[in-house]
Amino acid sequence: MIFKLFAPALLVALAASSIFGAPVFSADYQTNLGPMPLDDETKAVIAGRGDATASYDGKTFVVNGDFRGLPSNATTAHVFTSQVAGMPGPKILDLDVTKATSGTISGSFSLTAAQTRALRTGKLYIQINSEKAPAEYPWGPKGTLWGWLFPAHETVGPNIPQQDHWFIPQLDISSR
Repeated sequence: MIFKLFAPALLVALAASSIFGAPVFSADYQTNLGPMPLDDETKAVIAGRGDATASYDGKTFVVNGDFRGLPSNATTAHVFTSQVAGMPGPKILDLDVTKATSGTISGSFSLTAAQTRALRTGKLYIQINSEKAPAEYPWGPKGTLWGWLFPAHETVGPNIPQQDHWFIPQLDISSR
Protein backbone atom coordinates (compact mmCIF):
# COMPACT_ATOMS: atom_id res chain seq x y z
CA MET A 1 0.00 0.00 0.00
CA ILE A 2 2.75 2.48 0.94
CA PHE A 3 4.66 1.59 -2.24
CA LYS A 4 1.59 2.40 -4.36
CA LEU A 5 1.35 5.83 -2.74
CA PHE A 6 5.03 6.78 -2.98
CA ALA A 7 6.05 5.18 -6.29
CA PRO A 8 4.35 7.85 -8.45
CA ALA A 9 5.91 10.63 -6.35
CA LEU A 10 9.36 9.07 -6.75
CA LEU A 11 8.92 8.81 -10.52
CA VAL A 12 7.81 12.45 -10.74
CA ALA A 13 10.83 13.57 -8.65
CA LEU A 14 13.26 11.62 -10.86
CA ALA A 15 11.67 12.97 -14.04
CA ALA A 16 11.73 16.53 -12.70
CA SER A 17 15.39 16.26 -11.74
CA SER A 18 16.23 15.06 -15.25
CA ILE A 19 14.16 17.76 -16.93
CA PHE A 20 15.48 20.63 -14.82
CA GLY A 21 19.12 19.62 -15.07
CA ALA A 22 19.74 18.32 -11.55
CA PRO A 23 21.96 15.26 -11.67
CA VAL A 24 20.30 11.89 -11.20
CA PHE A 25 23.72 10.24 -10.83
CA SER A 26 26.58 11.77 -8.91
CA ALA A 27 29.77 10.22 -7.57
CA ASP A 28 33.26 11.02 -6.39
CA TYR A 29 36.41 9.05 -7.17
CA GLN A 30 40.02 9.14 -6.08
CA THR A 31 43.39 7.62 -6.83
CA ASN A 32 46.90 7.58 -5.50
CA LEU A 33 49.40 8.04 -8.33
CA GLY A 34 52.53 5.94 -8.07
CA PRO A 35 55.48 4.86 -10.21
CA MET A 36 54.82 2.04 -12.68
CA PRO A 37 56.59 -0.21 -13.50
CA LEU A 38 59.50 -0.06 -11.14
CA ASP A 39 62.50 -2.32 -11.53
CA ASP A 40 66.29 -1.93 -11.42
CA GLU A 41 66.35 -0.58 -14.97
CA THR A 42 63.64 2.05 -14.53
CA LYS A 43 63.90 3.19 -10.90
CA ALA A 44 66.38 5.95 -11.77
CA VAL A 45 63.99 7.56 -14.27
CA ILE A 46 60.60 6.72 -12.77
CA ALA A 47 59.78 8.10 -9.34
CA GLY A 48 57.37 10.40 -7.57
CA ARG A 49 53.91 10.35 -6.06
CA GLY A 50 50.62 12.09 -6.57
CA ASP A 51 46.94 12.13 -5.77
CA ALA A 52 43.89 12.88 -7.88
CA THR A 53 40.18 13.18 -7.37
CA ALA A 54 37.40 13.03 -9.92
CA SER A 55 33.72 13.84 -9.75
CA TYR A 56 30.93 13.03 -12.13
CA ASP A 57 27.47 14.58 -11.87
CA GLY A 58 25.92 12.72 -14.79
CA LYS A 59 26.97 15.42 -17.25
CA THR A 60 30.48 16.61 -16.42
CA PHE A 61 33.52 14.59 -15.41
CA VAL A 62 36.06 16.76 -13.55
CA VAL A 63 39.60 15.64 -12.66
CA ASN A 64 41.97 17.52 -10.33
CA GLY A 65 45.22 16.37 -8.81
CA ASP A 66 48.81 17.05 -7.95
CA PHE A 67 52.15 15.29 -8.22
CA ARG A 68 55.64 15.71 -6.81
CA GLY A 69 59.09 14.18 -6.94
CA LEU A 70 59.37 13.33 -10.64
CA PRO A 71 63.02 12.82 -11.72
CA SER A 72 62.31 14.92 -14.85
CA ASN A 73 59.62 17.33 -16.02
CA ALA A 74 56.12 16.03 -16.71
CA THR A 75 55.27 16.10 -20.41
CA THR A 76 51.66 14.87 -20.71
CA ALA A 77 48.83 13.49 -18.60
CA HIS A 78 45.84 11.48 -19.77
CA VAL A 79 42.86 9.42 -18.70
CA PHE A 80 42.93 5.91 -20.14
CA THR A 81 40.41 3.08 -20.17
CA SER A 82 41.23 -0.59 -19.67
CA GLN A 83 39.56 -3.97 -19.69
CA VAL A 84 40.32 -4.49 -15.98
CA ALA A 85 42.03 -2.47 -13.27
CA GLY A 86 45.79 -2.85 -13.50
CA MET A 87 45.91 -3.53 -17.24
CA PRO A 88 46.99 -0.76 -19.68
CA GLY A 89 44.50 0.42 -22.28
CA PRO A 90 43.87 3.18 -24.82
CA LYS A 91 44.01 6.91 -24.08
CA ILE A 92 40.58 8.57 -24.05
CA LEU A 93 41.07 12.05 -22.54
CA ASP A 94 43.90 14.60 -22.36
CA LEU A 95 44.54 16.36 -19.05
CA ASP A 96 46.26 19.70 -18.52
CA VAL A 97 49.56 19.16 -16.69
CA THR A 98 52.24 21.40 -15.18
CA LYS A 99 55.43 20.81 -17.17
CA ALA A 100 57.67 20.49 -14.09
CA THR A 101 58.82 17.88 -11.56
CA SER A 102 55.95 18.91 -9.24
CA GLY A 103 52.64 20.41 -10.21
CA THR A 104 48.99 19.81 -10.98
CA ILE A 105 46.74 17.97 -13.41
CA SER A 106 43.19 18.94 -14.34
CA GLY A 107 40.46 18.52 -16.90
CA SER A 108 36.71 18.72 -17.45
CA PHE A 109 34.89 16.48 -19.93
CA SER A 110 31.59 15.08 -21.13
CA LEU A 111 31.68 11.28 -21.01
CA THR A 112 30.12 8.84 -23.43
CA ALA A 113 27.89 6.06 -22.08
CA ALA A 114 30.78 3.58 -22.45
CA GLN A 115 33.19 5.89 -20.62
CA THR A 116 30.65 6.37 -17.82
CA ARG A 117 30.33 2.58 -17.44
CA ALA A 118 34.13 2.29 -17.37
CA LEU A 119 34.34 4.94 -14.64
CA ARG A 120 31.66 3.26 -12.55
CA THR A 121 33.40 -0.13 -12.79
CA GLY A 122 36.97 0.95 -12.00
CA LYS A 123 38.31 0.79 -15.56
CA LEU A 124 39.56 4.38 -15.92
CA TYR A 125 43.05 5.39 -14.87
CA ILE A 126 45.25 8.46 -14.89
CA GLN A 127 48.77 8.41 -16.26
CA ILE A 128 51.41 11.15 -16.10
CA ASN A 129 54.38 10.90 -18.47
CA SER A 130 57.76 12.57 -17.99
CA GLU A 131 60.81 13.40 -20.09
CA LYS A 132 62.99 10.56 -18.79
CA ALA A 133 60.34 7.82 -18.82
CA PRO A 134 61.10 5.14 -21.43
CA ALA A 135 59.35 5.58 -24.77
CA GLU A 136 57.58 2.30 -24.11
CA TYR A 137 57.92 -0.84 -22.06
CA PRO A 138 58.04 -4.34 -23.55
CA TRP A 139 54.46 -4.92 -22.31
CA GLY A 140 52.85 -1.53 -23.00
CA PRO A 141 52.90 2.28 -22.99
CA LYS A 142 55.29 4.59 -21.20
CA GLY A 143 54.32 6.40 -18.06
CA THR A 144 55.80 7.72 -14.87
CA LEU A 145 52.85 7.83 -12.46
CA TRP A 146 49.70 5.74 -12.78
CA GLY A 147 46.55 5.36 -10.70
CA TRP A 148 43.13 3.74 -11.22
CA LEU A 149 40.08 5.82 -10.28
CA PHE A 150 38.02 4.06 -7.61
CA PRO A 151 35.06 5.30 -5.57
CA ALA A 152 36.04 7.84 -2.93
CA HIS A 153 36.86 6.13 0.35
CA GLU A 154 38.56 6.77 3.65
CA THR A 155 42.32 6.48 3.30
CA VAL A 156 44.05 4.95 6.30
CA GLY A 157 47.65 5.36 7.39
CA PRO A 158 50.59 3.05 6.73
CA ASN A 159 50.47 -0.46 8.22
CA ILE A 160 46.71 -0.22 8.83
CA PRO A 161 44.47 -2.65 6.93
CA GLN A 162 42.11 -0.90 4.52
CA GLN A 163 38.49 -1.83 5.19
CA ASP A 164 35.56 -2.29 2.78
CA HIS A 165 35.55 -3.34 -0.87
CA TRP A 166 36.02 0.04 -2.61
CA PHE A 167 38.76 -1.46 -4.79
CA ILE A 168 36.24 -3.83 -6.39
CA PRO A 169 33.73 -1.33 -7.81
CA GLN A 170 31.95 -4.04 -9.78
CA LEU A 171 30.31 -5.03 -6.46
CA ASP A 172 28.66 -1.61 -6.17
CA ILE A 173 27.46 -0.90 -9.73
CA SER A 174 23.84 -0.42 -8.71
CA SER A 175 24.77 2.04 -5.95
CA ARG A 176 26.50 4.50 -8.34
